[in-house]
Amino acid sequence: MCRDLCGSRGNNLEGQETTTTWTRRQLLGRTAILGLAATGLGGLMGETAEASGGPRLSKPPRGSAHNVRTVGYSDLDGRGGGFKMAVQEVDGRWLLYLGHLWHRGWTILDVTRPSRPEVLNFIEGPENTWTIQMELNGGKMITALEQMPESWGGDPNSPFEEGVLIWDVAEDPVHPKLLGHFPTGGSGTHRNFYDGGRYMHLAAGMSGYEGNIYVIVDIDDPTAPTEVGRWWVPGQHTEGGEVPDQEAVSLHGPPHVVGDLAWLPYGGAGMVILDISDPAQPSEVGRLDFSPPFNANIGAHSVLPLSERNLALVTSEAIAEDCQEPLNHTSVVDVSDPTAPFLLSTFPIPLPPRNAPYDDFCEKTGGRFGPHNFNQHYHSPFTNHSDTLTYLTYFNAGLRIYDIANPRLPREVGYFIPPDPTTRFGPVPSGDVVQTEDVLVDSRGFVYVTNKQQGLFILKGTGPARSRS
Repeated sequence: MCRDLCGSRGNNLEGQETTTTWTRRQLLGRTAILGLAATGLGGLMGETAEASGGPRLSKPPRGSAHNVRTVGYSDLDGRGGGFKMAVQEVDGRWLLYLGHLWHRGWTILDVTRPSRPEVLNFIEGPENTWTIQMELNGGKMITALEQMPESWGGDPNSPFEEGVLIWDVAEDPVHPKLLGHFPTGGSGTHRNFYDGGRYMHLAAGMSGYEGNIYVIVDIDDPTAPTEVGRWWVPGQHTEGGEVPDQEAVSLHGPPHVVGDLAWLPYGGAGMVILDISDPAQPSEVGRLDFSPPFNANIGAHSVLPLSERNLALVTSEAIAEDCQEPLNHTSVVDVSDPTAPFLLSTFPIPLPPRNAPYDDFCEKTGGRFGPHNFNQHYHSPFTNHSDTLTYLTYFNAGLRIYDIANPRLPREVGYFIPPDPTTRFGPVPSGDVVQTEDVLVDSRGFVYVTNKQQGLFILKGTGPARSRS
């Protein structure tokens, strides 16, 4: 069940602190939220950097790097554990938006000068809820709300928020205004897709289904989001009498949309390609399984189609610590015929630096080793869209940069491994080892990297790892 948003304290005078809290009352449904938005009471405000007298400058911790240099660092005003990111440029000002693993809400930074990133605002989110994912395009931001797992600090016996919030970031990009809310009736949404158009494309935990499914939502009127279509792997609709017959089938997301095709990273069901020319009736075009032989638990975590090259990049997500699971993968797939995709190659496994006190990253115990997130926002005009240079986070192996000019022979050309953290913000991982989570590369070539127990690193590739448009 959702709960209401209200309760501003303080005032809105420039230079004075404003915060918003989330009450424990249940929402009466979408109407309650939209009524608040219509009266102006639904727009969440946050703590501003102005209240503390200006930016907090943080000296970048030293890491290990090859063909990568550190440009800047932010401790996110003490809210370490940043996660997913989005970026936009407004009137010459570069703004970075990110969610948090251990703090409920979203941070907005000015990264116009990457050597001096400045936290401008923190928007408080709901308690006991993951607020880790967001998308931003066309003057709107969508933020995912999801039930927080107990192993990550969630309380299974307490209420949580779920679904997607829709925000206006055109009028005031530093203080987004809440426009609407789409509830799932289930566990919420994980990683979603929005390219600035009419539709949101969701990885949604809908009521009556096992695992997340694909849902298309019309936000032409953002105050009244409306589902127009859904698709799932047969066996997921348990309320309809279906019985799951595959392991770990769940849409991780984002459902990456290019033209009339949606590319779905569907966990143990692999990469699924759908025709969505009729959003009300998505239909399967093609599929490629990866499990077995690769790890089935989030066996397809992300899909990045490189349409001009008839390629798609697919990665799994390492889940178990200390490599106690089947091999993960990052794969290059030929999709020249979307009805019959086939595997071309896999990325090489990262090697430790020469002076490392371990022979391979599996020996660097206390955390995960394996692939996670690409620089994926190719639908944004403010991000790097290279189809020959790939940026990939690799948990305890940090950020890895690969040249895929020859798709049959990917090669690593750079890396950055942050130092192990000295402060803990949450219970995961079990050890005090670096866990690099997400990467975003803006169109200027600056590389933003988040980590489980650290702040935001801002990097720049050099030599063969230098960004390409």
